[in-house]
Amino acid sequence: MENPLEKLQYPIGHFECPKEIRSTHIKNWILVLEELPSRLEVLVNKLSAAQLETPYRTEGWTIRQVIHHIADSHHNSYTRFKWALTEDKPLIKAYEEKEWSNLFDARTAPIKLSLTYITALHAKLVYLLKGLSEDDLQKYYVHPEGNTAVTIAENIGKYAWHSNHHFAHIEGVILREGWI
Repeated sequence: MENPLEKLQYPIGHFECPKEIRSTHIKNWILVLEELPSRLEVLVNKLSAAQLETPYRTEGWTIRQVIHHIADSHHNSYTRFKWALTEDKPLIKAYEEKEWSNLFDARTAPIKLSLTYITALHAKLVYLLKGLSEDDLQKYYVHPEGNTAVTIAENIGKYAWHSNHHFAHIEGVILREGWI
């Protein structure tokens, strides 16, 4: 039996990394990252201030917080890519995403700030990712939670999934509320 809360929290399911990441996976994931800024802008550009305060689920983040979270999370991911590419198996610093999303800026700032940032950040990120070699894709960082190695290739997949995951949160609210 499907858990309704699970479906609201993970509308596209959890990220499942293929055992063997192929070049087609990488190309498709990079395309998701490349298209996210414009897809997100189209999705939210006509939402009112009141609509932006709607949570995607009970006790979940508001649409505004989700948009700011995407900017914060992808900012951290971009740094992780850079560390993995320039350092030997770096141990990254995790961040408290729930705490970041409760900060004043994430709760109140205009979404245009994060939409503009996501556009610039993804342009830089996609440019970087398209230039990586096969050897680069195998470089990795170590996440402190579980001391887990995450390759560049896997991280590309995680953030493509993350993009679609939060896009689905916002789209779900819009559809549920009948705003389109």
